[in-house]
Amino acid sequence: MAENVTLARPYAEAAFQLAKSGNALAAWSDVLSGLSAVAGRPEMEECIGNPRLSPAQLAQLCLDVAAADIKLSLTADQQNFVRVLADNDRLIVLPEIAELFNELKHGQEGVKDAEITSAFALDEATLKNLVADLERKFGCRIQATVKVDAELIGGVRIAVGDEVIDASVRGKLAAMATALKN
Repeated sequence: MAENVTLARPYAEAAFQLAKSGNALAAWSDVLSGLSAVAGRPEMEECIGNPRLSPAQLAQLCLDVAAADIKLSLTADQQNFVRVLADNDRLIVLPEIAELFNELKHGQEGVKDAEITSAFALDEATLKNLVADLERKFGCRIQATVKVDAELIGGVRIAVGDEVIDASVRGKLAAMATALKN
């Protein structure tokens, strides 16, 4: 939801600045991912929406669940960050904060996310070659996630940022159909 991203952006940027100044980007990324999982639980969402719980109680509940269930060990800054989110009624946007934080982190590290959708499962060697080709094309490190979609018929569809490379049979058939209509 665009509204949640708008609400999350200043918190993600603040967390990024804290992490960058403490030289702890990876640690903050892990913590925010864990906290995102905690905030995304249906029971936790119910608690966040409960007006009878104070911000301090919500923050402590979130910290306790993170420590007990996910085994997160949070620094004082990270605990304070959770308290600030609770005080400002922003715990619910933790998934968006984590996602935006990782985008900032990847930008700092020169990494781009690529979503590779293939008609068939890719073996390790093929994936490694494909990622190497993408790194050469985009001039940065690529972090790839792979999905299988049989509807592609054959080939792959690659999305890196807002650029899409459609080398699937379904994509080529659609392009041919468009060309024939024109």
